[in-house]
Parts: sequence; structure tokens; C-alpha cells
Amino acid sequence: MPSFDVVSRADNQEIDNAISNSMKEVGQRYDFKGSISKIERKDNQITLHSEDDAKAKQVFELLIGHIVKRSLDPKVIKFKSSESASGNSIRQIYDIIDGIDQETSKSITKKIKDSKLKVQAKIQGNELRISGQKRDNLQEAISIIKEMKLDLPLQFVNMRD
Repeated sequence: MPSFDVVSRADNQEIDNAISNSMKEVGQRYDFKGSISKIERKDNQITLHSEDDAKAKQVFELLIGHIVKRSLDPKVIKFKSSESASGNSIRQIYDIIDGIDQETSKSITKKIKDSKLKVQAKIQGNELRISGQKRDNLQEAISIIKEMKLDLPLQFVNMRD
């Protein structure tokens, strides 16, 4: 029976490369001379330190630009919190989204069942497995999921016949 998996995975190596490229550009740009802007990744969190909101926004836009250049979806990073740090600086924390949460999985499953396609959707941890009799039905299911405009970077992997 043909099937595929719907996953949301972040490639940590590519994110590290985007962070290092962003930091390299921050070090070379004239408007950041003498600034204390830096980006760090620890587990599934990115911490951005900067002097003020304007510089933090510029550094974040640089990071997003480098993430897009690395062929990653910019939705892989989600803003979590902003706080003031020592020395009149600002610290922003971003989460790296890895996996599909239960609510999103249930909404995808419900949407597929409501479409009356002859496919089954099963939630397997933080992934979804969709299986059906015909490959055409699976491709229709993919298009239905893409039309949902979720705020997650979804990948369709492990297609089997």
C-alpha cells in the first residue's frame, strides 16, 4: 500500500552554517562596527544578543536571509521571548521548530478525512503517516495539506509504493 510521511524537521547543520555566515557578515559590515551583536544556538534555541531593537532586527533579518540561502524554510524559527540583558543590551530567544505538534496533526488528519479521499492518516509521535490505495490519492492529500497554509515548515518524505 503506497504511503508517505509528513514531517517538520530542521537541519541543525544548515542552521549552524546560516548562523556562522550571519555572524561573519555582522563582523564585516560597517554599521555593526563596535557593536556587541552575536547569535548562538543551543539545542533547539537560538539566542540573539544586540545593543538595541533596531540592531537586533537587522541581525535577525540577516539570519533569515542566510537561512533562505541555505534552502531552509524561514518558518523553522519562531520568536519566543525578548528581554533586556546586562549593559543596556537586548536578548531575543527563538525556538527551532522540530516536529509537528498534536493540534496541527489533528487538524491535518481532520482536513484529510473531510476531503473524502480514500486515504488514512495516522499520527506517529511528531510525524504523520498517510497511506492509501492509489498514488493519485496521496498526491491529492499532499495538495490539500499544502493548501492549509500552516505556519510550519512541512516536508513530505519516505514515499513508498
